[in-house]
Amino acid sequence: MTDYAAGLDRALQALHDEGRYRTFIDIERRRGHFPHATWTRPDGSESEITVWCGNDYLGMGQHPIVLEAMHDALDATGAGSGGTRNISGTTVHHKRLEGELADLHGKESALVFTSAYIANDATLSTLPKLFPGLIIYSDALNHASMIEGVRRNGGAKRIFRHNDLDHLRQLLEADDPAAPKLIAFESVYSMDGDFGPIAGICDLAEEFGALTYIDEVHAVGMYGPRGGGVSERDRLTGRIDIVNGTLGKAYGVMGGYIAASSKMCDAVRSYAPGFIFTTSLPPAVAAGAAASVAHLKRDQALRDLHQERAAVLKLRLRGLGLPIIDHGSHIVPVHVGDPVKCKMISDRLLADHGVYVQPINFPTVPRGTERLRFTPSPVHTPKMIDGLISAMDNLWSHCALNRQLAVG
Repeated sequence: MTDYAAGLDRALQALHDEGRYRTFIDIERRRGHFPHATWTRPDGSESEITVWCGNDYLGMGQHPIVLEAMHDALDATGAGSGGTRNISGTTVHHKRLEGELADLHGKESALVFTSAYIANDATLSTLPKLFPGLIIYSDALNHASMIEGVRRNGGAKRIFRHNDLDHLRQLLEADDPAAPKLIAFESVYSMDGDFGPIAGICDLAEEFGALTYIDEVHAVGMYGPRGGGVSERDRLTGRIDIVNGTLGKAYGVMGGYIAASSKMCDAVRSYAPGFIFTTSLPPAVAAGAAASVAHLKRDQALRDLHQERAAVLKLRLRGLGLPIIDHGSHIVPVHVGDPVKCKMISDRLLADHGVYVQPINFPTVPRGTERLRFTPSPVHTPKMIDGLISAMDNLWSHCALNRQLAVG
């Protein structure tokens, strides 16, 4: 007989032995006090901490406009949607949200999913049903949700080296010119904070007759004059066929979506199991997301302050000689390169300094590139930055890690 318990013990022990066992930190966000939260320690005691690794990049999860919209919808409609989008689960709040998203990206239509992961997986796995013989060209560092969608679709796929336009061209040239093609890539890659070469990819797509699919998850709300992402900032939205985005990061709520032509959204809506057979977002969540999207279309000051805070943090960390990875985005990774020391610094920051930043280890990043990934927001004050810098300075020395110039 198979000893299943022993198998689980071996699998978990392997993670502990490698220093990459993931520990969940029990925190309670406090309304009106972001980025502060209350941490419940393993012994049951509580401490106030500052969250430095959250994806609520702009603090919109605490914004009065978002909370008011959610309260109003909850009081008016109740808790859940009551079904899938096809069976009683489409409300005025879902339609308003999709309208806001289509407008955000200058597209004819949008389709809301329960998460951006599901939106990527469901859409990319469905496209070969719509375009038989489709070849998908996927950046090597695309998010796991994109990888899973491409893997599951059963069609042909090509992986091009990260941001390598020459390699992408070679792959495109090697395939049948008549075959339908799609290039899938990201605008901001979340682990290094680097940007995808959107214009160059669009040029190749036009040359080889390929569709373009961009994941703007770590950019929507934060880049562009209305928060439409890097493609909007660079005035390239019109050259993108399908935009994927999230409502759970800069917009502070939850959910994901695609924005595209009416025919594309209609086809995905009609063929994607991940959309058809899933209960839709609660109306209150859809209402809060719609309010957040609408607000950020006109709050450029918040976006500017966000970029300013990120620039200050990078400058201060660079001043300590810490090996930050700086590609000019709002994401601030600090390279540690050792899973044990990475977790040790994270644990000490939390326990001794009230600074919460989660260690990023394999398989999220390759072995040897373990890091701490800071995500400063507009509401991280200069005093909070001072405290973080002091703690990092002390702990970096304590762990005997090298100091060097920033990694580009």
